[in-house]
Amino acid sequence: MNILGISAFYHDSAACLVQDGKVVAAVQEERFSRQKHDPRFPHHSINYCLQEANISIKDVDYVAFYDKPFLTFERLLLTYLTIAPRGLKSWLAAMPSWLRQKLHIRKVINRETGFEGDILFTEHHEAHAASAFYPSPFSRSAILTIDGVGEWATASYGHGEGSDIYLMKELHFPDSLGLLYSAFTYFTGFKVNSGEYKLMGLAPYGKPIYKDIILREIVDVKEDGSIRLNLSYFDFLGGMRMTSDNLDKLFAGPPRKPESPITEREMDIAASIQAVTEEIMLKMASHVHKETKLKDLCLAGGVALNCVANGRILREAPFERIWIQPAAGDAGGALGAALSVWHRFLGNARQIHDGMDSQYGSYLGPCFSDEAVAAFLECSRYPFQRLDKTSRALTIAKEIAAGKIVGYMSGRMEFGPRALGARSILGDPRSVETQSIMNLKIKYRESFRPFAPSVLEEKAPEYFEMNASSPYMLLVAYLREDRRIPQSAVDKSSMLERIKYKRSEIPAVTHLDYSARIQTVNQRDNHDYHAVISEFEKLTGFPVIVNTSFNVRGEPIVCTPEDAYRCFMRTEMDVLVMENCILYKDAQPAWAESREWRDDFVLD
Repeated sequence: MNILGISAFYHDSAACLVQDGKVVAAVQEERFSRQKHDPRFPHHSINYCLQEANISIKDVDYVAFYDKPFLTFERLLLTYLTIAPRGLKSWLAAMPSWLRQKLHIRKVINRETGFEGDILFTEHHEAHAASAFYPSPFSRSAILTIDGVGEWATASYGHGEGSDIYLMKELHFPDSLGLLYSAFTYFTGFKVNSGEYKLMGLAPYGKPIYKDIILREIVDVKEDGSIRLNLSYFDFLGGMRMTSDNLDKLFAGPPRKPESPITEREMDIAASIQAVTEEIMLKMASHVHKETKLKDLCLAGGVALNCVANGRILREAPFERIWIQPAAGDAGGALGAALSVWHRFLGNARQIHDGMDSQYGSYLGPCFSDEAVAAFLECSRYPFQRLDKTSRALTIAKEIAAGKIVGYMSGRMEFGPRALGARSILGDPRSVETQSIMNLKIKYRESFRPFAPSVLEEKAPEYFEMNASSPYMLLVAYLREDRRIPQSAVDKSSMLERIKYKRSEIPAVTHLDYSARIQTVNQRDNHDYHAVISEFEKLTGFPVIVNTSFNVRGEPIVCTPEDAYRCFMRTEMDVLVMENCILYKDAQPAWAESREWRDDFVLD
């Protein structure tokens, strides 16, 4: 039984193939198209999923779409009618895509794929809930989904047991925690649906001095975590921007212009909205526990990517364990829709894997053999060396320990927004300079943004105040007290100066408040990556390395050897590892930016 899940037309289009209940492949369209957050129909993703399973579209039994377009159109129509004639410009801009595509999903899928069988539709938050519960390691759990909006819902909760999911209540548009956070992302000068990570990373540099103002003027938070937005401060109902002039007045100035200097105001606003978000999510989680009386919680929806809030839920909410879908945003809807058809529509039972999830480390994308990588390098005449498999991990660890920045491509690509050691850039966490070097010379992004530590799962409690595993980099924990270096008088320093303070023996992965977005690495999910970190520990005494996504600012994570080499040569990375091939920057020919690159996708 082959079920193809699709998400498309909003942001982060993706496809997923579930075969007899097993997730065989899942990938975002952006990785092939090279357009970040690509919302278009996922042609390449679908082709990859079919290729990975060695089937054609004729072998697919069902196609599942992650949203019910007519319900979403109903929301748009009623919203525009409510505020008319305001919003006419936005309405006219939105209508062509609706009349051409979004109201005709069945026809679009048939036209673009040739599929002539049954096409099924899940509700948006049903897909989120299914993506959270079905791959989780829990036989029973509470479920909480939070995002911007899907159809009418902006959040939902319920519980799952066996192959059944029961959604109990929803919060409806326009009252949305996701839209609230995105509005502040916009106001602080970052891009909506992309810059929310930046807002979260900026928060520790500020003080939550506006928290009370936000709670008093902008959002009314109930004890159960439900919210009511004061819409006079927003313009997303029918305008062409997220916030209104009233918010400008409240914060004594207009939104920060993108790319302009970040001021203390933006730092304090970031700290304040992050504090409000954490409070709301904690209240939601506590209410869900009260209603379901279950010990475990599954999370999904774009807001579930707020790993700082997730860490607080793990530490402070009544649940014993939590599990978060690695592709918690819209991309994960493709996976949730397919699993929902397999379990809810077809009634198939779940298989629980002795406490392990069935996401397989989220390594669900393409991989390339040693032969394919070597053939690309030889054809292009790029100098490389072959690594001996017995000494591969040690060779790579030595480069990292010597302070080199290493591009690392190994095995199947990750599904979701986080690089988990398959398409990563690696560095030495012991250097104070690593963060600024990687931000400014490798990633070409804001210098304040922190980097994540990949730590051996078995050694994580020795460094961080966390007893749970975090394989998907979706939990923030604090460095242990005995690992910290006390700071003094840092509040008077500039942001760039504060970044350079040594806060621990692993400063490159220790944020301003001693927090870290942790990835725990085990042998089962990624043997090769675990081996590299193990060798680094033998060399340095630290079972931790810096891990950031293999891309530059504004581009998706690399997928193919061509993508990886291009990113390697465009930046100041020192070393590139692709499977068992290693390349050194100083041995490469001069890079010509005008070089033609193939845009077709060939998988070996």
